[in-house]
Formats: sequence, C-alpha cells, structure tokens
Amino acid sequence: MKGLILSGGAGTRLRPITHTSAKQLVPIANKPILFYGIEAMKKAGINEIGIIVGDTRKEIMAAVGDGSKFGIKATYIPQDQPLGLAHCVLIAHEFLGDDDFVMYLGDNMLEQGLEGFVTEFESARAAGGSTAPTAQILLCHVDDPRQFGVAEVTKEGHVTRLVEKPKDPPSDLALVGVYLFDKTIHEAVRAIKPSARGELEITDAIQWLIEQGKTVRHEVLNGWWIDTGKKDPLLECNRLVLEVLEARNDGSVDAGSQIEGRVVIMKGAKVVNSRIRGPVVIGSDSKIENSYIGPYTSVGNGCNIVNSELEHSVLLDGCTVTDVHKMTDSLLGRNVQVVRSQHLPRALRLMLGDDSKVELDA
Repeated sequence: MKGLILSGGAGTRLRPITHTSAKQLVPIANKPILFYGIEAMKKAGINEIGIIVGDTRKEIMAAVGDGSKFGIKATYIPQDQPLGLAHCVLIAHEFLGDDDFVMYLGDNMLEQGLEGFVTEFESARAAGGSTAPTAQILLCHVDDPRQFGVAEVTKEGHVTRLVEKPKDPPSDLALVGVYLFDKTIHEAVRAIKPSARGELEITDAIQWLIEQGKTVRHEVLNGWWIDTGKKDPLLECNRLVLEVLEARNDGSVDAGSQIEGRVVIMKGAKVVNSRIRGPVVIGSDSKIENSYIGPYTSVGNGCNIVNSELEHSVLLDGCTVTDVHKMTDSLLGRNVQVVRSQHLPRALRLMLGDDSKVELDA
C-alpha cells in the first residue's frame, strides 16, 4: 500500500501566517502538522508516500527532503492549481499505479492512528467475495453536519450515499480527511465532472463507485479530529497534543525557577527566574527570563521571552515577547516581536501584514 498526502492548499484561513509559510508546516507542539501525517502512515506500514504540493512546494520539499529521516521514500507531485481532491488522485496516477493507497489531508490532525483503519481494509479485500471493498472512508459524528460532506450508511457498514454540505443531512456522520482506495478510484476520477465550484470532488468520485455497485465501507473515528486551517482550532489541537506530553528537560533551569506539570524543555533552552506550568513545550535555544509560561503553550526554537506572561498560545521560531503583561489565545508567526513601548508619549504602535487581526484589552 502507498500513501498520498495533500499539501498543496494556500491556507487562506490562517493568514497572515501562511503568506510566508505553508499551512502544513505550522507547528503543533513544536512539530509541523505535516509530520504527524507522515509518521502515522509510517506506523501503518506505508513506506512510499506521494506528496501533492502547490505554491509552497519548495518549503515542503526542504522540510521533508527525500523522506529518509521518517523512514519513508517521498515523491513530490506538483498541482499547479487547487482543482479538488479527486484531481489530486488524477495527477498522482503514475505514482500510485495499481496499488491500494491511503489518501490523507495534510492539515488534518487525528487522535486515532491509521494502523487499524488500514488493516481492516486490507483484511476485507483479502477475504474477497462480492462485498470486498473498493474504498473505505473515515467518518466522525458532528454537531452540525450541514458544514461537511455527509455519509448515509447501512447497518452492515456500507456507504449508500454521500452528500456535500446538505441542507437536510441524512446522518450526523461527516467525512474526515482520510480515505482508502483500490485502483478503481482512477476510473472514477476520470468519469466525474467538475462541481459548481470548478473542482473534481472526491465525494463525487466515491458516489460514482457506489452507483457502479462497488462496496464502500466506513469506520467511525475514535477520539478527536481537527481541521487546523483556522487559528482557534489550531490552538485547540495544540492543547490536545500537549495533554499527552511526557515531561523532559534537555535544557537548563536555574534555582529561581519553578517547573510544574508536564513540561518539555529542549536542548539549549534556558529558563531563568521564571515559572512554567505545563503542559508546555519550550523549543531549543529559547530563553525564558523573569516570565510566566502557562498551560497549553508551545514556544518555538530561538525565542526570547522576557518579563512577560503568556498561555494557551503558539509561537513559531524566533519570536520575541518583552514586557507583555498577559498574552493568551495567540498565534505568532516566525520572528514576530511583541514588545511594550518605552517611548513617550505611550501609544499603540503596530506594523501588521495583510489579513492580520489584533484584539486589544480594555
């Protein structure tokens, strides 16, 4: 079995962070989102992974390389325009050949691994017979299915219908961004037409399989699933991942500092006269001085936090936060500086990129 990870999106909902960075490389607990998907595939025994890349291909390729650091072989497949998930399958045909494969959206995060999902599909196909599946989809119960692609399923676990963002949903089972296919999907993506938004929809391709009498199985997700395409879901995902941290200190903590709960301090990081209440991760070569770092915070590499208090935030590499009384629920891009002005008259002085958002206290 091969893997196909979709990493070509522009990440418009995470701007301005994604003006200069691929959304799949925004870190969760100081690890790029994309890496979690690659590692999940590796754990499921998948060693050949195709990665769909768009305008941020150079950055994705630089981060993943040839895949050897993950124990896999990476192949890059360029998609010049975002023409839909089924289009990704279409352009990946040469890489995929006739092999079964798992398709994974590169900005999704799952608590559940892929091992059981893949094993069930392979076992059902190996058993053969008229009900051997050509596809298997992962579903999740959601509060408002009108926002998602929704599946109608039988008691036997077979999918009978897929509807994209229905006004009257047939169930509360939404499609999660993980799919398993055999080679029949290549025929399906060639048979469908673009949707009203001009894209080849994977839901239409799967519906085509159903209409051809093929068996499409499903599994209901165990645990959480988050689309990290917006700030608040990304911060929530960071919180959930930090919840299962194992404490580790590879840096230095002076006698005047307090470390409470699950805290990871990476190599070269220094904590001076500060209090850190986990779960928290402090990146390599960062310095925390005379500060408080509260729960659910990820501080990237090479950051400098001085005389400040922050919690429930994600700071990418190279950030500086100085003399900030309280910062929370925040996402800072690379090399961002947040400092209290020392000049008179005191005023709020900003230099913000496109699509920035600033919320001020009273």
